[in-house]
Amino acid sequence: MALELSEKHQEVIDKLSEAFPDSFIEAYQSSGDTFVRVEADAIVDICSFLKKECHFSYLGDVFGADNFTSKQRFEVVYNMVSLKDQIRLFVKVHLEESNPVIQSVTGVWKSANWPEREVYDMFGIQFTGHPDMRRIFMPQDFDYYPMRKEFPLLGIPGSIELPNTTPDTE
Repeated sequence: MALELSEKHQEVIDKLSEAFPDSFIEAYQSSGDTFVRVEADAIVDICSFLKKECHFSYLGDVFGADNFTSKQRFEVVYNMVSLKDQIRLFVKVHLEESNPVIQSVTGVWKSANWPEREVYDMFGIQFTGHPDMRRIFMPQDFDYYPMRKEFPLLGIPGSIELPNTTPDTE
């Protein structure tokens, strides 16, 4: 199926695939958005290129996903916007279950700081070079990652004290 890209999106994808022929994997569209998948080891160079050469000055979000597959189990997705060209691009990388580690892009966009911490806290994906790689929601000594698919829906009994959800009865 041919992509129905805007002129600006096509220009960005052409520049990206030309500048990173070994790291650019694919481009596709889903629900009206444009995604590119790249190799994880080139994420900082690619994000720097997109910011400097393609004007993606705004990083809106970084989020993770657990595909719960034996290969390329985890995904990290970067949601960026070119305010100059008024286009949005999602850059996606896949990570193996055995070593979910990727370089931090906080050197490119400072706004990546807290979203990368959230991805670490929820999925256990490590961001090397992050200035403050601590858990953001869960206790520091919590041994689990709540957004991983193997995490029980009702939590792990005794792992963390939960508030009482039933109303007080007198």
